[in-house]
Amino acid sequence: MNIKKNDYFDIDIIDIGINGEGIGKIDNFTVFVEGALPNEKVNIKIIKVKKNYGYGKLIKILIPSPFRKEPICEHFGKCGGCNLLHLDYNEQLNIKSNFIQSNLKKIAKIENIKVPKAIGMDKPFNYRNKASFPINFTDKVNIGFYKPRSHNIINIDNCIIQNPINNVIIEKTREFIKESNISIYDENTGKGDLRHIVTRIGNKTNELLICFVINNNKFLYKDLLIKKFKDITNLDSIVINYNTNNNNVILGDKIETIFGKGYIVDYIKDLKFNISPLSFYQVNPIQTEVLYETALNFCNLKDNEIVFDAYCGIGTISLFLAKNCKKVYGIEIVPDAIKNAKENAKLNNINNTEFFVGKSEEIIPKLIFEQNIYPDVIVVDPPRKGCDKLLLDAIVKTDIKNLVYVSCDNSTLARDIEYLSNFGFKLDKIQPVDMFCMTTHIECVALITR
Repeated sequence: MNIKKNDYFDIDIIDIGINGEGIGKIDNFTVFVEGALPNEKVNIKIIKVKKNYGYGKLIKILIPSPFRKEPICEHFGKCGGCNLLHLDYNEQLNIKSNFIQSNLKKIAKIENIKVPKAIGMDKPFNYRNKASFPINFTDKVNIGFYKPRSHNIINIDNCIIQNPINNVIIEKTREFIKESNISIYDENTGKGDLRHIVTRIGNKTNELLICFVINNNKFLYKDLLIKKFKDITNLDSIVINYNTNNNNVILGDKIETIFGKGYIVDYIKDLKFNISPLSFYQVNPIQTEVLYETALNFCNLKDNEIVFDAYCGIGTISLFLAKNCKKVYGIEIVPDAIKNAKENAKLNNINNTEFFVGKSEEIIPKLIFEQNIYPDVIVVDPPRKGCDKLLLDAIVKTDIKNLVYVSCDNSTLARDIEYLSNFGFKLDKIQPVDMFCMTTHIECVALITR
């Protein structure tokens, strides 16, 4: 069949893509349809045709999915924050487990393990403890989130996955801009001062930090800013981040605290962490506890084991495991993160951890083959791109029996399992944990054994 742009078709949606788009077929030609759900019959208009696939615009839902929900946010479909708000939450959990199942089968050639249902939240809204709002000026001041695949900002006055205090902060920022007449950053010219607002809030302490990102080396409105925001009851800190780089990176390196202590305190279980604007810290603290408990379970520690924690960041997993084993060695390439990890260990009076700056694939062989430190378990929590191949090669050279893999991208997890399977490793069990409700992202913990 010759499929052309602007053609109309009625199609059955048979699957869902990683960005929440419906997937249907016209004969053997695949069509992606934003806003459509599996088990729906829809009328679409073809808007783009590639060699083997195309994109359709949803015109009308002819037969709706039994799991379709009315989105409870007016910005749904316009802003890039949520892409599953129109799908029943319980079904979201099933679909996310199916993503993992499909990648294990397709990439890692694993068919004998059933991926359990993702562990979800009782209340899957207002869960994020960190928000970043870009600011620009068109015919008016825009503060909110980028529209998908663009740098157009959708103005937000209420985001249902963020903490509600952000609504107040956005409103007060608009008032501050009006009163100060501060210039707004233009990414095309690289001129203008105010670029971003970043907020962080403690889940257990409720402490609030507001960070204003400025495209300048000085900031002239400190007094007005403090006056404007200091009446927010749980406000702990206001900081200015100076970022004069003309790129997409939100935060620069230089930070000035103009109100409060410059960081917030929060807890994972009974562990205390100091969190600055630059600290990496999981954005869903309630589910972080579930994720780490799952990792601890999979480690199956009995008090006298030694654990290596690769990609340890600020030591959150390391310290969580340290209470249950003899010693944890954490490795991370970012020097500031290791500095924070050491501070966090001291903060919690934990003395059985040691942290190293460097590449895990270089440090792990040194610990084993030069210092004769043999781990019982290696934990990895890599970025989305998965483990560095050199790290996997280093793990293969050890006598390690148990590898616990915390993954934020199950396609790279499946790729790494497939690679390790060439050396006698196999996936033993896996558990998804829903950290990013109302989106297609899913974290999981895998136990890989030799």
